[in-house]
Amino acid sequence: MKRIVGKIIFLSLIVAAFNSAVNAQQYTADWESLDSRPVAGWFEDAKFGIFIHWGPYSVPSWSPKGTYEEWYLQWFTSQSIFGNGKFTGQEIPEFHKKTYGEDFNYIDFAKLWKAELYNPVKWAELFKRSGAKYVIMTSKHHDGFTLWPDKHSTESRGYLWSSTETGPKKDLVGDYVKAMKDAGLKAGLYYSLYEWYHPWYRAGLDKFVSDYYHPQFKDLVTNYKPDLIYADGEWEKDDTYWKSTELLAWLFNESPVKEHVVINDRWVKGQRHKHGGYFTTEYLREEVNFDKPWEEIRGMGLSFGYNRNEDIEDYNSAQMLILMLADIVSQGGNLCINVGPTAAGKIPVIMQERLLQIGKWLETNGEAIYGTRKWKRPFQWSAGDREFELLEEGQSYVEGDYILKQTIDQQPGKAVKELFFTSKGNNVYAISPKWPGKKLTIKNIKVKKGSKVELLATGESLEYTTSGKDLTIALPDFDPNDYELEDYNAFVFKITNAK
Repeated sequence: MKRIVGKIIFLSLIVAAFNSAVNAQQYTADWESLDSRPVAGWFEDAKFGIFIHWGPYSVPSWSPKGTYEEWYLQWFTSQSIFGNGKFTGQEIPEFHKKTYGEDFNYIDFAKLWKAELYNPVKWAELFKRSGAKYVIMTSKHHDGFTLWPDKHSTESRGYLWSSTETGPKKDLVGDYVKAMKDAGLKAGLYYSLYEWYHPWYRAGLDKFVSDYYHPQFKDLVTNYKPDLIYADGEWEKDDTYWKSTELLAWLFNESPVKEHVVINDRWVKGQRHKHGGYFTTEYLREEVNFDKPWEEIRGMGLSFGYNRNEDIEDYNSAQMLILMLADIVSQGGNLCINVGPTAAGKIPVIMQERLLQIGKWLETNGEAIYGTRKWKRPFQWSAGDREFELLEEGQSYVEGDYILKQTIDQQPGKAVKELFFTSKGNNVYAISPKWPGKKLTIKNIKVKKGSKVELLATGESLEYTTSGKDLTIALPDFDPNDYELEDYNAFVFKITNAK
């Protein structure tokens, strides 16, 4: 007995020494060192997250369909606009003048933003029911308005520009972080490096970085201890200006979240998918083949900030969102779906409904999503051309119907993804976008003696046969009345002990 206890103590000391060595590792202010820091395992296991865009732009909550509403200030000031569609650049100025008058300034939106119905505890309850594991909220977008008591923003401008000094008169970030963490969710913060109209930034002054960006960022991290930081707005300057490597060295060596914080890859001009933490995509503008954890972000419509100009047909259906989730997870990524609260602080009902529909599907099928990894191949394709033009002429963002065209709405001459694959240990999950019929053949898979095939929707074991490298599963008669609506969106077959 003493020998066993001694071994346990010895092993505990080894583990403690290992953890101490890991925690004591120091990172230098260069990408080779910073990139050696691993992405925390919880992020790659989570698979599904929620993004929140909320700010003064939530007051007008309007932009042309196919554009980012949260860019209202930039569209208004520059009199130019881009997105999915053809625009003159006068859409926002004309709307603004007609609705608010010629003398109404963007700064006045902050005064009107009251957040009177903001209840982050209710938000957290909804996000938990959606099946999300982490949440990211804008602490500061490109307009520079801070959602926490930040002295740097107001002092450097000369007018009130934080949520505790004007508008809501609340520490929105503080209430959000507490509510998410109390609910067992990871609490992330979005932070924009650049600001469209900060006087120091527009003048190219180094003090924007030394006296503003760096100290502001450090205050945010120190006060709220986020689990994740989503940087953005890096695309105009390289690191001779941003000095983000210096800031990240502080984050990893000295900050209160140095041991566990997760970061993305948006810290220096032109370095996405090269440096930082996990890799990011946005409306899937590029082909994905990453050897690192990654995340796709997109809105439920085409805007991140709430756009009351969007209609029902502009929103992705629950089926589209669930198939996107399966598609992205099969490629080793996470899906982070955005919600845009109203100025009052309510998450629009249609967004609530979509989240609950995703959550219902995950209740049954989450085993095939959470904690999984890429299998030897992400998809099983049908015959046909596998090349897809994701962007149509005049589009900046890939619309959600791309996933239907690649699965259940087959285009002439094109292949479809018949199955998505994920894996966990020795188990493989085959996710079918539609009910396969009387049988399902999975190609190029081998199973061991005693392997089982289970339909997660019902928990029943299914008979199967093997022939060469193929596995053919006999399927039960399908009665739509036996399945809830959300189960139609994809069916999961679990194959245990696959080789």
